[in-house]
Amino acid sequence: MKVTENLQEFYQRLEIQPRESISHNTPHINVFERGDCKNLLPYSRRDYYKVTLVIGEGRVEYADKTIYIDKPALLFSNPTLPYYWQSISDLQQGWFCIFNEAFIHQRDNLLTELPMFQMNTEKVYFIDEKSVGEILDLFQKMKCESLGNYAYKQDIMRNYLHLIVHYALKSFNQSQQEVPVNANARITQQFFDVLESQFPIDSMQNQLQLTTAKDFADTLNLHVNHLNRAVKTITGKTTTEHIAHRIVLEANQLLTYTDWAIAEIAYCLGFEYPAYFNNFYRKATGNKPKELRKLELV
Repeated sequence: MKVTENLQEFYQRLEIQPRESISHNTPHINVFERGDCKNLLPYSRRDYYKVTLVIGEGRVEYADKTIYIDKPALLFSNPTLPYYWQSISDLQQGWFCIFNEAFIHQRDNLLTELPMFQMNTEKVYFIDEKSVGEILDLFQKMKCESLGNYAYKQDIMRNYLHLIVHYALKSFNQSQQEVPVNANARITQQFFDVLESQFPIDSMQNQLQLTTAKDFADTLNLHVNHLNRAVKTITGKTTTEHIAHRIVLEANQLLTYTDWAIAEIAYCLGFEYPAYFNNFYRKATGNKPKELRKLELV
């Protein structure tokens, strides 16, 4: 897996010279057409936010989901969410917008408080034909503003971006937007938030610290039985099952997209000895870690 890409590296990858200076503390937002997008974006994390109007067939993978996109959709990503994109059709159109944390905090945090920028929520929103035309128009207006010299152009772009985001929310079924209010659901959401915050493992110095149900219970200031009961009630699976599933997902990504030794992957995933990791992985998947690598080489 590639180390987190920052904005400077993004512009270098596209061989584009930004019109304005870029730094971690300087608000930045920009808009691009997708016509020249790459057919394949490797599984990696970015240190910026991205909102993409996808027109074209493709496949996106994030967390434990694979979504095939065969009609216009809005795709959302944030600095905590690594994802993988592969184009299926040759024709790829649409727009995308990138912005950083400084832009988020410049006026308010309303954007990041919306569902699509939270953990364990939908990141792909399919859009009806009428809305596609209106969203295209908003992106084009953002592009025009980005090329101008108006002192408050970022505020105008922010307003257009808010409208685009709300098109996505309006397209989503209202029942799926409801925020859980009971105690078990709140605890379960907190558990998933902490679980996902440990990923991706993009450096050998980034070792998992929380690997057991008790670890998570202690972090959430709960008794482990209370946490287990809440998670099982809401999801039908145990806390340990969810932890193991997420570790397997990360193991698959590391085995596929890095050249790290299996012993190094085992260490990063919190296993004291490679043999423990091999036994865990074989029990969970039916295969040895090295067998996945052999498949990828075929």
